[in-house]
Amino acid sequence: MKRYKCIVEYDGTAFVGWQRQINGYSVQEAIENSLEHIFHQQIRIHASGRTDAGVHAKQQVIHFDLDTELDSLKITSALNHFLKKELISILSVEIVDNNFDSRRNAILRKYEYFIINRVSPLAISKNKAWHISAPLNVEAMQSAIKVLEGEHDFTTFRAASCEAASPVRTISKTNIVKHYDEIIITFESRSFLQHQVRSMVGALKLVGEGKWNKYDLQLALDAKDRTKCAALAPASGLYLAKVEY
Repeated sequence: MKRYKCIVEYDGTAFVGWQRQINGYSVQEAIENSLEHIFHQQIRIHASGRTDAGVHAKQQVIHFDLDTELDSLKITSALNHFLKKELISILSVEIVDNNFDSRRNAILRKYEYFIINRVSPLAISKNKAWHISAPLNVEAMQSAIKVLEGEHDFTTFRAASCEAASPVRTISKTNIVKHYDEIIITFESRSFLQHQVRSMVGALKLVGEGKWNKYDLQLALDAKDRTKCAALAPASGLYLAKVEY
């Protein structure tokens, strides 16, 4: 038995999320269907984490097992052939140790959130970013985001349906940069709670609009109360950017 690690890029717009679901088509289902076409058997894939409906990935990491050792480039090419209509791209395939686990072995996950801050509607970036027409104070957002760094109870920023045993997470690094009308918000952590990044971005939007300041963000964090959180940022602006091992 050989274990294969793949790095996957996808546009999440048309999918119900990463994980197989009965209510629609998922990224996992698309890749598993392609593997079945190639190898004529059912192959289960495992990912570094689940992304919600509409969320994109630049470098999702998955693994799966095959009975035989095959050329990695041929697997990459075959998968991309069957996935060419799905807006899913297999960036690389490699054989790894059989103990490798794409989810459990991950030591860092990096998410990026894209905002286009202008009056004009989106064209190229439609479904790829959050369009906010009111001007945002990026300097205030850059100051406030530091409140979220370190180890905290993120109950305020977790989904009601979140299944994680503990709301405590450690955000090791944050950043906000602006290029013309594009604002990129970055979070790095070993793991995140369901909807955590989108909840935090929603709160930072309030700071940028002047409705909150960094002390309001601190109060929301300290409250450990989901009712104190801002509205979720749309899924379309969120990207799983990188997973490290």
